[in-house]
Amino acid sequence: MNAADPTRRGRAPVDGLSHVRGDDEPPLSTLTVAQCLDAVVAARPDAEACVFREAGVRWTWRELGEHADRLAAGLLQIGVRRGDRVGIWSPNRSEWILAQYATARIGVVLVNVNPAYRLSELEYALNKVGCSALVTAAAFKSSDYLGMLQTLAPELAQAEPGRLQARALPALRSVIRMGAERTPGMFNLDDVLARADAESVAEARRIGAALDCHDPINIQFTSGTTGAPKGATLTHHNIVNNARDVARTMGYGAGDRLCVPVPLYHCFGMVMSSLATVVTGGTMVFPGEGFDPLATLQAVAAERCTHLHGVPTMFIAQLDHPRFAEFDLSSLRGGIMAGSPCPIEVMKRVDGAMHMTEVTIAYGMTETSPVSFQSSTSDPLERRVSTVGRVMPHLEVKIVDAEGRTVPVGETGELCTRGYSVMRGYWDDEARTAEAVRDGWMHTGDLATIDAEGFCNIVGRVKDMLIRGGENVYPREVEEFLFRHPKVAQVQVFGVPDARYGEEVAAWIVLKPGESATADEIRDFCRDRIAHYKVPRHVRFVAELPMTVTGKAQKFVMRQRMIEELGLSEARTA
Repeated sequence: MNAADPTRRGRAPVDGLSHVRGDDEPPLSTLTVAQCLDAVVAARPDAEACVFREAGVRWTWRELGEHADRLAAGLLQIGVRRGDRVGIWSPNRSEWILAQYATARIGVVLVNVNPAYRLSELEYALNKVGCSALVTAAAFKSSDYLGMLQTLAPELAQAEPGRLQARALPALRSVIRMGAERTPGMFNLDDVLARADAESVAEARRIGAALDCHDPINIQFTSGTTGAPKGATLTHHNIVNNARDVARTMGYGAGDRLCVPVPLYHCFGMVMSSLATVVTGGTMVFPGEGFDPLATLQAVAAERCTHLHGVPTMFIAQLDHPRFAEFDLSSLRGGIMAGSPCPIEVMKRVDGAMHMTEVTIAYGMTETSPVSFQSSTSDPLERRVSTVGRVMPHLEVKIVDAEGRTVPVGETGELCTRGYSVMRGYWDDEARTAEAVRDGWMHTGDLATIDAEGFCNIVGRVKDMLIRGGENVYPREVEEFLFRHPKVAQVQVFGVPDARYGEEVAAWIVLKPGESATADEIRDFCRDRIAHYKVPRHVRFVAELPMTVTGKAQKFVMRQRMIEELGLSEARTA
C-alpha cells in the first residue's frame, strides 16, 4: 500500500500574504494515460481492477487492458482517428471505463457528456467540440438516450452505421450503442469490439507509443448559473499527475479497494477514482449505475472496501439510511469527501460512525484537473473538519481582492491556481479562456482564506456572497452554524433581493427523519449566537434540495423559486 506521506505539507505563506506553493517532490510524471495502464497491467496482471456489482462484471488488470485495446482497435476500424472527439453518454458502467482507456490509447479526446443532459444540451455539447462518434447507453432512469438521438438525428433511420449525415449534428458520423438490441443507423458496442484483430490492436498500441503527455485527452463541460457550458480541455499530464497526488495524499494504493458511487462523467469519478486506481494498482468498486445509499453501503460491506468517495449529500444519505446499522463498515479507513463544501458535523460523523479515520477533504474544479488542495490523513481532525488542507505538490495558489492584489493571510478573496493542473483552455472559446486564465492563473470564482500554516478554507462562491445592509454574508459560514441544530440534516443559505437591505438571508432546510421545526425555532437558535445580519429572515423546510447529478446544490434554482414565491424583484435596491 502507498501510505500517505505525513511530511507533505506544502510551504507556508511568506511575507504575511495569502500565497502558497506546493512541494517539488515527487517529480511530475511524463506518462500518458495508456502508459499508466500498461504499467499496472505489467505489475499486477491478475489482481482485480474493477468490479461493477449491478452488472456482475469483474475484471483483472490484464482483462481490462485487453478489452480496452480491443475497443481502441475497433474504433480505428470504424474510422475514428487520433485527435477526433468521441463522446461518452452513460451512467457508471464497465463500458464507460473501456471508453476512457480505449480513447486514451489512440489519442482520441474523450468527451464526457452529462447523463442528465436533454436534447438542447446534448446538441450543444456534441456540436461545440465536433464529436465524430458517440458511445451511448440506451437509457438511464427517465432519460431515453436513443430516443433523444433519434429526435436530433432522424437521419439515423436510413443511415448506414458509421456514415451518418445529420443536419442537426453535422460532425457526428458514428453512434455506438450499448446492449444487445439493434437500432437502425447505430453500431453495437460488442460489434465494434469484434472488429478488432491482431493487426488493428498492434496499430492502436503503435499510436499509443507515439503520444505526448501534453496532448489533449479529455473534455469536460462545466458551467455556472448562466451562459452555455464550457468544454474544459485536459491533457494526460494534467490528469495523470493529479490522480497520482490525490491517491498518495489519501493513502490509497495497491491492495486497497475504493468504492466509487460518484459519477464517472465528472472529474471526481474519472480522475480521482478511476485514474487514481490505475496509477496505484488498487481496485475500483462501483455499487451501481447511479448513486443509491443502500447499494453503496452493501458494496462497502460485501467488497470490504478500504476507501470511499462521495460528496457530502451522499455521506449524509448513507448515515441517515434506516438500515445503516446493519452493515459492517469496519474495513473502511479513508477516502475523500469533496465536490461541495463539507459540513463539519457531517465530517465528524463519517470519521466516527463509518470508521473513516483517515478521510480527507479535497478542493478543486474541473479546470484544474481537479484538485488544488487536500487534507492529509495525518492532519489533526480539527484541521480536516474545518479546512480543505494544504496546496498540492507542484501547484501555486494565491488569494486576491477585486483589484487582483494578493490579500494578507487570513483575509477573504478569490482563489487563483497556477501550475501543471491548469487546463489547456475551453474548447473553441478563446474569449472565455482568456477571462478565466490570466498569466497562467486560473481564476476559480471561489472565495477562500489561507492561514499562517497554509491551510485553506473555502468561504463560498464570489457570486454566492450576499451583501445585507452593507455587511458581507458568506453562506458557508451560516450553513456550518445551522448544521449544529440537532434537527437539521441538510441546509443551503443564499441571498434574495430586499427593498430595505439590498439582500436578505434565506435558508432552505431538510430536517432529519421524523423531526419537525418552525422558522421561528431556527431563527431563535441563531439569535445571540451569530451576528444579527446573518440570521435567516426567510426559512423554508423542504423534502429535498435541488441538486446536480454530482450532488451539488443548485442555489440559483432555490433563489429563483424564493423570488417568485415572495414576489420580489431581481434588481438590488440598496
